[in-house]
Amino acid sequence: MNDTLLEIFRHNAWATKRLLEFCRELPESALTSTVPGTYGNILATFDHVVGSDGGYLRSLSGSTPEWVTDRIEASDLNVLDGRADELATLWEKFFAGPVDAGRVLLLDKGTYEVNAGIVIAQAPHHASIHREQICAILTSMGIEPPDIQPWGFADETGRSRWITD
Repeated sequence: MNDTLLEIFRHNAWATKRLLEFCRELPESALTSTVPGTYGNILATFDHVVGSDGGYLRSLSGSTPEWVTDRIEASDLNVLDGRADELATLWEKFFAGPVDAGRVLLLDKGTYEVNAGIVIAQAPHHASIHREQICAILTSMGIEPPDIQPWGFADETGRSRWITD
């Protein structure tokens, strides 16, 4: 079971990294742009995605980097990229061990009870929604965002191939 979950989280990490890399080529004015209906500007949305990913991991594993615990915001793509790398490694470690999807977690200072499996499902779902918001901002500026779907991940990482006669 963990192999399947790990593959989902590998795609999740790859998609965030791929979009971060793409956005490095953008001017500051683009990074601080937003459109109605999105979380915020591109930098704020990346910070939210990466920070939330760390928060989900903390809820599940009980440990996480200090920048998650202390909620140290980042508005620099290099910092966010480093944090995304760190979290990818920590998710790999988490899924290397047993995962009890039915384990009950207490969130929001003990006021919300939920199964671990729901938090596991929420993490890639949440990131995907906000990455699409970043893509919507890019599209509104006339910039074609990169393909960050699982198909693109499979093609880029050798998990798929075209078969020719």
